[in-house]
Amino acid sequence: MTLYYTFVFGILAIEMVMFLLLALPVPSKYRKPVTMALIRPFRLTQIQVAIKCILGFIMLLFVDTINRVYSINAELSQTSIAAGVSDRNEVQSRKFYAQRNMYLTGITLFLTFTVFRTYGLVWELLELKENYRTDSENMNIDDLKKQIEDADKEIKSLKERAEGLQAEMQSRPPRKDVLDL
Repeated sequence: MTLYYTFVFGILAIEMVMFLLLALPVPSKYRKPVTMALIRPFRLTQIQVAIKCILGFIMLLFVDTINRVYSINAELSQTSIAAGVSDRNEVQSRKFYAQRNMYLTGITLFLTFTVFRTYGLVWELLELKENYRTDSENMNIDDLKKQIEDADKEIKSLKERAEGLQAEMQSRPPRKDVLDL
């Protein structure tokens, strides 16, 4: 493998470790520090620019390997007609290396976007859990008792009003225009 494909493989290995650390079912108590430690370097502007340049380079390598695979396929179909076995084996080995490089760069790009999306989901989950904990801690028992008392008073006043309306309805004589229907 050439130096730049070795570099791409190293990036792929780092992404796999990051994804594994983000995807493991770990308690929130430990997940938040690990997530913060993983993402802290990536918040710097210089590193974000470098990552975008590296991803652009990997994208160019990916497009180049796709073109190389297509050209080798065309060459392989030409050699199968005209040439001997040794030429065909050499073209097939080049096809293998081109396909390997295509899969390597493609999965690296895919895993990059997957890791960033997974990080976003994990961070959102941690924030929601934190908000839930603070809301449940802020709800005091006295506040809940006061809310229950207010609701009971409101229910009692509504029942009294309903009984008064019912008594008023029974005390009125029936209207003739309604009965004639």
